[in-house]
Amino acid sequence: MSIPILRALRTTCLPLLLAGSALLTGCGQGAADTPGDGAAAEEPLALPVVRLVAHDTVLTREYVADIQAVRNVELRARVKGFLEKIYVDEGELVKKGQPLFRITDTEYRTQLDRLRAGRSDATAQARVATLELERVRMLTNEDIISKTELDVALAKLRSAEARVQEAKSGERNAALMLTYTLVRAPFDGVVNRERLKVGSLVDDGTLLTTVTDARDVFAYFNVSEAEYLEFVKTRKAEKNGSPVRLVLADGSLYAPPGKVETVESQFQAGTGAIAFRARFVNAERLLKHGATGKVRLTSTVTDAVLVPQKAVFEQQDKNYVYVVDGQGLVHQQNFVPQTRLAEFYVVKSGLKAGETIVVEGIQDLRDGTRITTRPVTLNSLAANE
Repeated sequence: MSIPILRALRTTCLPLLLAGSALLTGCGQGAADTPGDGAAAEEPLALPVVRLVAHDTVLTREYVADIQAVRNVELRARVKGFLEKIYVDEGELVKKGQPLFRITDTEYRTQLDRLRAGRSDATAQARVATLELERVRMLTNEDIISKTELDVALAKLRSAEARVQEAKSGERNAALMLTYTLVRAPFDGVVNRERLKVGSLVDDGTLLTTVTDARDVFAYFNVSEAEYLEFVKTRKAEKNGSPVRLVLADGSLYAPPGKVETVESQFQAGTGAIAFRARFVNAERLLKHGATGKVRLTSTVTDAVLVPQKAVFEQQDKNYVYVVDGQGLVHQQNFVPQTRLAEFYVVKSGLKAGETIVVEGIQDLRDGTRITTRPVTLNSLAANE
């Protein structure tokens, strides 16, 4: 009985298996005919681009500056003694010739009196020698004494006159030393820190204070050789050149503009730079000797092409941008910048006006990538910074 039962099962299951196979086949064909998500074409990137234009541009460069007063001198004692009196306070405005310090002068007055007495004595001796010469000359003319006596009398007179000149010289020197006991202001200015107090012992050369005249100040700064040549060319083109500005330590702009007065005659061997000196009016005495700041030089470049800094990337120390062609394909393009101006580079070579470059999203690009362009302007980029 087992054999008929097995035959019946085979007969019943075979149609079911065939139907199941057909169903699986139909399902597979349906899945193949349905389009999947990966088959959809990728949309090109939509990136902002800018068309390069050429126009006159003002370049600005800043240099660290050392600010010094036009006159800043040390006042030192010329004689030895005790500091007897101080006439002014630190930070006080003084006039030329105004007394500042007094050093004890008793010793120098005594010396001057002694030398004056010596001069008077020497003058009297010279007068005696003159009278003696006249007497000897008269006797010689009468042949009472020989001419040798006349020569001796003349020599004595010349010796006496020399002693008079020596005494006068000593007297003048003593009088000069006496004047050194009163230290006066060499010019109009401000008295700085006073190093000693009343009663201090001073010697020849002891520093007493410094006096500063800062009605005008000098700003010294160093410029590279290439920038020096550019400055000279711009100065010739603009006659006297553009005025220079001073940026203070707090970042504020000093109001009165300055002027470059002189340039050193040689470049520094170690740095290849050359020193400039600019003068600034300091009527309100805001600027102090020894202050720091930045000198800002400006020059005009005609037909300059500007490239946004965000559009630039570097490879092996070279600067590149992505240029977009007429079909929307991007290509790497190397260029050489002349200088940097705020958030832009000024092109020296490699790019020209009329070319279109990508300004954002450059990290996602490769050479030959197709994009959809979204034009923007340089002004809008500058406004967003």
